[in-house]
Amino acid sequence: MVVVTGATGHIGNVLVRELVSRGNDIRVLIPPLEDAASLEGLEVEKVEGDILKVDSLVEAFKGADVVYHLAGMVSILPGRSELLHQVNVVGTRNVVEACLESGVRRLVYTSSIHAIAEPPHGTVIDETLPFDPKRTVGEYDRSKALATLEVLKGVNQGLDAVIVCPTGVVGPYDYKPSEMGQLFIDFAKKKLRAYIDGAYDFVDVRDAATGHILACEKGHAGESYILSGERITMNALMSMLEEITGARAPRFKIPIWLAHIVATFAPLYYSLTKAKPRLTRYSIHTLTSNCLISREKSRRELGYSPRPIRESIADTIGWFEENGRLQFILGGLM
Repeated sequence: MVVVTGATGHIGNVLVRELVSRGNDIRVLIPPLEDAASLEGLEVEKVEGDILKVDSLVEAFKGADVVYHLAGMVSILPGRSELLHQVNVVGTRNVVEACLESGVRRLVYTSSIHAIAEPPHGTVIDETLPFDPKRTVGEYDRSKALATLEVLKGVNQGLDAVIVCPTGVVGPYDYKPSEMGQLFIDFAKKKLRAYIDGAYDFVDVRDAATGHILACEKGHAGESYILSGERITMNALMSMLEEITGARAPRFKIPIWLAHIVATFAPLYYSLTKAKPRLTRYSIHTLTSNCLISREKSRRELGYSPRPIRESIADTIGWFEENGRLQFILGGLM
């Protein structure tokens, strides 16, 4: 039996799909009032539970051989440190405790590339760098670093656990959608008026899901594995989206200095409009930060091999169109 927390999320639902296709018996932990539309039609056992309640986790983990812990909160807005701490840190601590109490054979924890201490530009980011909450940038990063340390504490108590660190995730089955998914939709609908220069590493959600399974099967207890994809500049991303969708890329590139000024008022704007956050101090830092990331350890020890970013973007746009998010004639090579 395999249990998945955070199964309704982007990586979560794709991981469940892959596990089901491999013939696994799957139990998914669904929080009260959670929308489980992303799991519709999948043969899984659904149990109600809350990662902030250890008793519900112990009950959900009964008979489980493996637990994939993906449940967590992502936020690029300031002022949410307490909620992030409760969900990401305390929730993970509870999962570790429940795994130890339930006799789970292996825990796979979904951390983040942002939980790793970021070195200066030009220095490669790999698994030799520490998970250091004092060297993180945003509240989310800090919470994921602290949560990862909770998993490592569990390893010291005898828990067989491995950690995976995905980069920016894109790809199909993006039901909510994610910030990047919404950017793709806005681009295709010609609603994206400007963008910020910079670069980032994006990984296909299907490769991230496969990386989780590889880490479970081949990873060494207490080790972490980076699941990166391909580094791409925002200029190149805009050109790629233009080619795939046929929509014209925005011609206005927001200077970084101006972006910082706009970002000062962003939290209030997003709070009032309920729009998905995009331009914040955190997102600006991410696009201008060091994203020289190595997946060599994952390739060597797990056999991890992600697909090209263009394929991921094309498949994402195709999935959005097939699922009614886009009504237009696709151009490019689709």
